[in-house]
Amino acid sequence: MQLKEGADIYTAEGKRVGSLDRVVLDPRSKEVTGIVVRKGLLFGEDRVVPISLVATVTDEGNINLRPGAGDLEELPNFAETEYVPSGVHGTPQDPRVVDWTVDRSVYWYPPVGFTSWGAPAVVNQPVPEYVLETTHNIPEGTVALKRGAQVLSSDDERVGDVAEVLTEPEADRATHLVISEGLLLKEKKLIPTQWISAVLEDRVILAVDAQVIENLPEYRR
Repeated sequence: MQLKEGADIYTAEGKRVGSLDRVVLDPRSKEVTGIVVRKGLLFGEDRVVPISLVATVTDEGNINLRPGAGDLEELPNFAETEYVPSGVHGTPQDPRVVDWTVDRSVYWYPPVGFTSWGAPAVVNQPVPEYVLETTHNIPEGTVALKRGAQVLSSDDERVGDVAEVLTEPEADRATHLVISEGLLLKEKKLIPTQWISAVLEDRVILAVDAQVIENLPEYRR
């Protein structure tokens, strides 16, 4: 099965859902657990579609979902954002040093020493700072590989961008990446996933150097 960036995705009834934006995979096992569908006519937000709902991929690269996919509107949004107190998530703050600067886009408080109706305040309560945090609804330990993610060699050379992810027919496990090289000719190379040393959202790092990739034959489907 070839999961191609930007591929159109359709329901079993032939209704276009959106386009393929990301492939969700486990960097260790190379298991593909789902795909992220960029919003289209059916979805108002990017959604995570379990790989089990994918039925077939056509020769043109279009992805067809299974007839029993159910109500696709019930699928989780890929990204969710919320305001959280600074220091609750991400980089912890030193508990002895608290920054009480107010983000006025979240809450407004009266000036120091006054209540909301203008009378002097008896106690000035400190106001925590809130920050916007984004979380992704994908299985723990997996990565949502972006379309067109950079591919870097072990000697830190950019050898191409991810164009397709190939999986085993019977097992949802990535076996190869198809990467495109160059700005004009877009020559493609086939990279075994065994050569991958790390996978991040926006880049894939290989365990082989740029010369190995350069010596590979051009991939022609």
